[in-house]
Amino acid sequence: MKTAFITGITGQDGSYLAEHLLNLGYKVVAMMRRSATPDTSRFAHIEDRLTICHGDLLDQSSLMRLLAEYKPDEIYNLAAQSFVHASFHEPIHTSEVTGLGVMRMLEAVRLQAPEARFYQASSSEMFGDVFETPQRETTPFHPRSPYGVAKVYGHFATVNYRESYDMFACSGILFNHESPRRGLEFVTRKISDHVAAIAFGETNQLALGNLDARRDWGFAGDYVRGMHLMLQHATADDYVLSTGTTQSVREFCRIAFAHVGLNYEDYVVVNPKFFRPAEVELLLGDSSKAKNVLGWVPEIDFQGLVEMMVDADLKRRLVMGNRPTRGSLPEGLV
Repeated sequence: MKTAFITGITGQDGSYLAEHLLNLGYKVVAMMRRSATPDTSRFAHIEDRLTICHGDLLDQSSLMRLLAEYKPDEIYNLAAQSFVHASFHEPIHTSEVTGLGVMRMLEAVRLQAPEARFYQASSSEMFGDVFETPQRETTPFHPRSPYGVAKVYGHFATVNYRESYDMFACSGILFNHESPRRGLEFVTRKISDHVAAIAFGETNQLALGNLDARRDWGFAGDYVRGMHLMLQHATADDYVLSTGTTQSVREFCRIAFAHVGLNYEDYVVVNPKFFRPAEVELLLGDSSKAKNVLGWVPEIDFQGLVEMMVDADLKRRLVMGNRPTRGSLPEGLV
């Protein structure tokens, strides 16, 4: 039985990845930071199948201790301060966790688990003010946020350790990937949750920033399959994972509201406070390398993703016995 070590288990990707690896027969060791009120909600349904341990990307010794103890075959570094907007308000913390945290982990792997295969969660935000469209593995980076800058650092640290120490170290340059497990601070989940709240009469308005920003949005469950495939290949490399299609925030709103029979224009307002100091207008990925080399193909399309997220937020309210006061429930939820 292979052992996988995952940082960032409390996040969206960590929970989907753990689920996927357990289904493949792995022993999954999940690292969490110690907290007075730990949030295990995203993986509560599989918690009894995980080996939970405590460590922190800010604490080098904890990483070395855990790798020495569990001797994993595969290591997935998903932990980060991952909210782009917050990185403008917390640039130093973001740099420490999202940037230097990768270096701490790589050094721990080099010293304690040099034969392990390592995955680093890179991001399309590294492309920022893009040099070409679509973006691929060879596209130069021009990040437009402290988060993007920190991710570039972690990405090149991974490349450096691969080249310097012959470590099996991969970076997945993942474009936006969403799900019902996405945090409420992210625009996609903010939209889906507000659509449900508006349908149930809990609120009557959704305030957003740049409605014309365009992203390449996919389903997180599809993307964790790609992470795993990268570590099964014969050689370590970096791969873009994306759908190859792009939609605007406005289009996300249109589909989400239409799913409950409402017009987004009646409820969405633009608030300048949600604009980024430096905006990324268009991200569109070319994942042909991952498709050709790894055989990875995303299965959930954009409309299916949006409707899945809205349905999940509607169901949360339905199980509490509430009923909608606006629009209509999608077929299958009635």
